[in-house]
Amino acid sequence: MTGREEQLDALARDVLRLSRNTLLVNLRFLDAALSQFTLLSGPWALATDGQHIYYDPRAVLRSYRAEREGPVRDYLHMVLHCVFRHNLVNTLLDRACWDLACDLAVEAVIQELDLPCAAARRQTAQRPLLQSLRDQGKRLTAETLYRYFLDQRLPPAELQRLRGMVQADDHAPWYLPPQSRPGLGRADAAGGNAGHLSSPGAGMSQAALSRIWKEIAARMQTDLETFSRLRGDRAGNLVQNLRAVTRETYDYASFLRKFAVLGEAMKINDDEFDYIFYTYGMKLFGNLPLIEPLEYQEVRRIREFVIAIDTSGSVQGELVQRFVQKTYNILQQEESFFKKINLHILQCDTQIQEDVKITSREEFDRYLRTMRLSGFGGTDFRPVFAYVEELRRAKEFRNLKGLIYFTDGYGVFPAQKPDYPTAFVFLRDGYELPEVPSWAIRLVLEPEEL
Repeated sequence: MTGREEQLDALARDVLRLSRNTLLVNLRFLDAALSQFTLLSGPWALATDGQHIYYDPRAVLRSYRAEREGPVRDYLHMVLHCVFRHNLVNTLLDRACWDLACDLAVEAVIQELDLPCAAARRQTAQRPLLQSLRDQGKRLTAETLYRYFLDQRLPPAELQRLRGMVQADDHAPWYLPPQSRPGLGRADAAGGNAGHLSSPGAGMSQAALSRIWKEIAARMQTDLETFSRLRGDRAGNLVQNLRAVTRETYDYASFLRKFAVLGEAMKINDDEFDYIFYTYGMKLFGNLPLIEPLEYQEVRRIREFVIAIDTSGSVQGELVQRFVQKTYNILQQEESFFKKINLHILQCDTQIQEDVKITSREEFDRYLRTMRLSGFGGTDFRPVFAYVEELRRAKEFRNLKGLIYFTDGYGVFPAQKPDYPTAFVFLRDGYELPEVPSWAIRLVLEPEEL
């Protein structure tokens, strides 16, 4: 660098450190997040990969000269991208939609926080767009907005126009492998807690970055919901996004396998077959092996369980059918079904509306073709558990391994724990999900999973 360039770089780093300290004073719950970056002068006007903040000194200084709030808002914008792990993307159908959705999500959070130190002029242009999305009932999280813009199929020019209202940084580093991210120019630790990070310019793996930022998000969520409750009350979108990235996820296919029981299936067990005695017998007697191959093998397959469907007025029929289809698709995979099963599919709102017994794959196929929902009243979970107990007393089940209840969750739960595993399955529609009793498993499926 020339002397002039070094001077500009030093001033730009001062502006970025000042922006960080301003945020730290106003948003104490962001202390860990704000301390995770190394500053690198690099090829982008402003960008982050979750480990570094890349900046062009002239671009930073121009922004600061235009309005002092601009760099503060831009810094907060980048930090929130990392907290929500927007930068840790895998497969995307449309990168432009994802970029727009992420920028909208973080700008909505910043607008709601209502910080005078981050009140840049662009928020005036954003306000009608964000309000329009709220009026449509859209939850302002990146995942929800991404699905929305995918469905809208907007032309590239329109996506770019909308993003121009909310863009603060370049997302190019998000899509680069760690080893190809630049480590250019002078480096400077942006905060006092860079211990999680590798040396400047060295790219961390996506898994390591994801783990760090998930821990930070969990700490922020705890802080907002406890010690910083006053700020949390003004940060609904922030809490929603934090719940999205810190929630526990379950694999539905793996969960179904928990209902498996050990049973016999007609299949050669190669592990218990002794070829030495077999070949010796064939050699000694010509065509008579000493030991016949075992025709049975113990395998784990689903034999008996219950699928309960909430048919109250708040549950959509199309989603129910897709859930049953999803369950069927998993069950019909290799070694999921015994030749005969004992599956009861119950429909219930405040009372049992239907009980269909399935004993074979053919009956399941027929049920899917003719399935009709009935009920559409209120929601009460207790009748299903009482009815299942009646079936057990009548010896309808010999070894019931579990019950899966597909519902929106707003109903009356049984007071006592059943003596078989129970799961309540929700389709994600936002992040305020009902609590379930301590004895039940709560599963959340994304719309894409159905």
